[in-house]
Amino acid sequence: MVTSLATLPGFLIHFLVAIALLAFALTTYLRVTPHDEMALIRAGNSGAAIALAGAIIGFALPIASAFAHSVNILDAAVWAVVALLVQLLTFFAVAKLLGSGWRAAMEKGDSAGSILKAAVAIAVGMLNAACLST
Repeated sequence: MVTSLATLPGFLIHFLVAIALLAFALTTYLRVTPHDEMALIRAGNSGAAIALAGAIIGFALPIASAFAHSVNILDAAVWAVVALLVQLLTFFAVAKLLGSGWRAAMEKGDSAGSILKAAVAIAVGMLNAACLST
């Protein structure tokens, strides 16, 4: 058991940095997107919650892959920032695909566009994570 816990300090450092990177990605995403997802979610807007949940998963997947395949924390952090940029580009691409009414639809609680945004964010996150291992 002592041998198993020998790597605990390294795990804790990597885990805390990964959580910090996820928080950074989420904070950046919330500032860049044109609506206040947290206010919408607090008001009970399930469409905003679905879209944000997909974005969070879309960020977490490549961050996890970056830590699994990187040589050190700095390398993982660089790839986490790349993943953030990819997810932001994905957000704007899907918003363009949905047309000009997507924001109003989300704000009134329609979830169809939010489901698509979440699915694309997760799919892109999965592809991004897979490509980090090459």
